[in-house]
Amino acid sequence: MSSGTVVITGGGSGLGLVTARHLIKAGQSVVLVGRDATRTRAAADSLRGLAPAGTDAAPPRMYTADLEQWSQVQALAARLAADRHPVDVLINNAGAAFSRYEQTPDGVERTYALNHHAPFLLTHTLLAEGVLTREARIINMSSFVEKRGKLDATDPDVAGTSWSKRFYHQPNVYATSKLVSLLAARELAHRLPDGMSIYNANPGMVKGTAMNSNAGGPMRLTAPLFRPFATTPDEGVQTPVWLASASPAPRPSGGFFSESQPDTPSRPALNDALARTVYTKTAALLGVEPLTR
Repeated sequence: MSSGTVVITGGGSGLGLVTARHLIKAGQSVVLVGRDATRTRAAADSLRGLAPAGTDAAPPRMYTADLEQWSQVQALAARLAADRHPVDVLINNAGAAFSRYEQTPDGVERTYALNHHAPFLLTHTLLAEGVLTREARIINMSSFVEKRGKLDATDPDVAGTSWSKRFYHQPNVYATSKLVSLLAARELAHRLPDGMSIYNANPGMVKGTAMNSNAGGPMRLTAPLFRPFATTPDEGVQTPVWLASASPAPRPSGGFFSESQPDTPSRPALNDALARTVYTKTAALLGVEPLTR
């Protein structure tokens, strides 16, 4: 059985680690990216020996990076390029919701930095470095709460800094960061080289590792209300695992997927003109050369 290489950000714990476990058991080689070196190394060690007999899967590897910082995202991409292991699947899983307004050293809001800028920048830098294979799949972990996103369609804020001048409502900030990421992915799907695909995976509400129970603030307070409807982590990762491994590659590229099938996101998320604006503004903010077809 031939093994592909899957890079998973936020792989040191939670859904990222559960996703890695499923993919290794399916015979894939996995690279974990985490913020904490000790925890990420322990996570990689816990995955050793899980690959089925007869595969050529490499032992789990790990890197550390604080993906809130653009420079560390770029450094991670450079290390992956120096690795000389072509990447077949990139799962942009790392994400967070913060309870109050804060800016990163790059001058952008933290939630946007991690949920939108990091996957955008890592994907484009790996593309520029030639690290992704010709039929690579890019999977951004999305969320059904993107429907709560509050985005000005005439002048979308892709940095998140407008929240410093209005009421910082944690669920809305998180939802809007996911909506902006979803829009950028929709446009990127039209620009990717032939053979490559990008997807947005909705894990749903997941027990134990659900975003709202780990975020603090209002999202933590409301978590008990949703617990009866939550799924297990193994159920929550079924969609990204399927997107990473299904043959042939699922369609549509750029789509939003729930329960291992195409789903319909919010109306703003389907706005092609808004998607183009979000994509070009994000590329300009991050100093990334936009892809052209």
